[in-house]
Amino acid sequence: MSLRIVRLGTPRHPDEGLRIGTVRRPPRGVPKAEFARQDWYDVWYPNLAPSADTMKLGQAAADDKAWAAFAKRYRAEMAEPDAARSLDLLAALSHQTNFSMGCYCEQEARCHRSLLRALLVERGADVSG
Repeated sequence: MSLRIVRLGTPRHPDEGLRIGTVRRPPRGVPKAEFARQDWYDVWYPNLAPSADTMKLGQAAADDKAWAAFAKRYRAEMAEPDAARSLDLLAALSHQTNFSMGCYCEQEARCHRSLLRALLVERGADVSG
């Protein structure tokens, strides 16, 4: 059993399981009934997405210093009680079932999902891929 961190909208891995979208907004121009069929996500969970202001900071990060500022702010948001409990739950579930989480960004290294991966690993999640 394990958790995969994925780019939403990409083809699913055969053993991926439930796909969770950790994004602030649903995909544009896609009917809600098509989200899962088009490999976006099965469940939308914006609770683990950066806040709108933090997301803008990350999108504007042109260098390592700006990215570090984004990472610090996102980690602070994920340390809030509701987000922290969600991360703990998902880390525990990764040992019981297969599922995936992700975002739309093309490059994981400059996406909150890279930080989400690290936060889940820090909590003992079984992360593959």
